[in-house]
Amino acid sequence: MKTKVLIIKMGYSETLDQEIGKVPSLGDVLRTTPILWGLREKFPECHVTWLTSEQSEPLLRGNGLIDRILVWDEFVPFQLMREKFDVLVNLEKVPGVAALADMIDAWTRYGFRFDSTEGSYHCYERGMSFISYINDKKDGKKTGELWQKMLIEMIGVEWKSQEYILGYRPCNEECFDVGLNYMAGSKWPTKMMSKQKWDQLAELLKRQGYKVSFQQGLQDLHEYIDWINSCKIIISQDSLGVHLALALDKNLVGLYGPTDPTEIFLYRRGKHVIAGTKCPHMPCYSPSCLNGMDCMENLDLSCIVEACVALHG
Repeated sequence: MKTKVLIIKMGYSETLDQEIGKVPSLGDVLRTTPILWGLREKFPECHVTWLTSEQSEPLLRGNGLIDRILVWDEFVPFQLMREKFDVLVNLEKVPGVAALADMIDAWTRYGFRFDSTEGSYHCYERGMSFISYINDKKDGKKTGELWQKMLIEMIGVEWKSQEYILGYRPCNEECFDVGLNYMAGSKWPTKMMSKQKWDQLAELLKRQGYKVSFQQGLQDLHEYIDWINSCKIIISQDSLGVHLALALDKNLVGLYGPTDPTEIFLYRRGKHVIAGTKCPHMPCYSPSCLNGMDCMENLDLSCIVEACVALHG
């Protein structure tokens, strides 16, 4: 009999941030996929079910390490409460989802559970490091830990730089030197550098002789992935584009202000550029600026160009 594994990750809460919302974070779902390598190592003969949101499903469809994808709707919780699993991994902090995880029949549990006293989330014993991590960030402390590493080590497997796994595999060829991933999700407007600065950056890159493309596929996820695949280097704010670039084995220049770049492992094919500001709140992890300094507007464009030159070789 194969070990039955259930992963719950829909993107309604950032796994290791205190944020919980209604709009799924596709980047957070994708950055969870390295855990599949760890589960396959720990349970070589396993059958993996992944419960996800409708918006995130295209990222997982076609993933060879997932045997069954369930898309969240009003019926799926009742199915899961009657099904038996050997291993449950819940990476959603939404209280209702954490309560569902507690009600699912499983021998071994990882990640988040429901706190019936507070009506909120807490962690199973194997996920207690998550609580410390989230609380440290809430208190303004830099953790210095990689998300992927924490997920892998939570299930008792050694961190070996396990890669992202993207289900959809584009077939188009590279035709641009640099892709400018200038948009970010509506949940985090503080992550975005202004379009004016992106236009200035494009001009600087063109003077270096680079063929530049602005972000495409804004209305279709597969078209968006195809566009990233068409670029040799991606310059991106901290958003889905960062994680797609890494999943597609692209060179990446990541731009950061309100979030901490040390949490993101670049697999030795990228560089971080951090906003040069004296804001005392950085990284604030806030969707709105706390003091009007707009840290992303303080990014040094020449540093971004230098990072591109270094990656381009």
